[in-house]
Amino acid sequence: MPTLSFDGETHGEIVVKVRRWLASLDGEDGSSISAAEAVNQGAELTKDALRIIAAAAPEPVAQSDLVKGLTSMGYKATDTTKAAVISGLDTLEEMTGGSVVRQATETGKRVVWSMNSAVAKQVLRALRG
Repeated sequence: MPTLSFDGETHGEIVVKVRRWLASLDGEDGSSISAAEAVNQGAELTKDALRIIAAAAPEPVAQSDLVKGLTSMGYKATDTTKAAVISGLDTLEEMTGGSVVRQATETGKRVVWSMNSAVAKQVLRALRG
């Protein structure tokens, strides 16, 4: 019987791999994500950073009400910002039929390609002396 498995250290990594695999079945490359997914991933990354910072503190400091309160405020600020940005993106998409987000995505792809090309030219110049 055929099997399929995905490896990852976190739930998020596995979800990304499954989405890429599903996108590959539809003929997409799966490397691009929606603006809302990018916002969600950024928010989760921020929360992970807050957890790491809080955990890195010496135990008496990490267990203090001040650090716990600041970490909680950071989570709430991240969630509030995420909700506002996604709401704004949804409103923008409804108003424009998604054309603005699509144009920004296409422009972003061209900019990344342009930057890569410029960097490649600099590397070639450096190699040639």
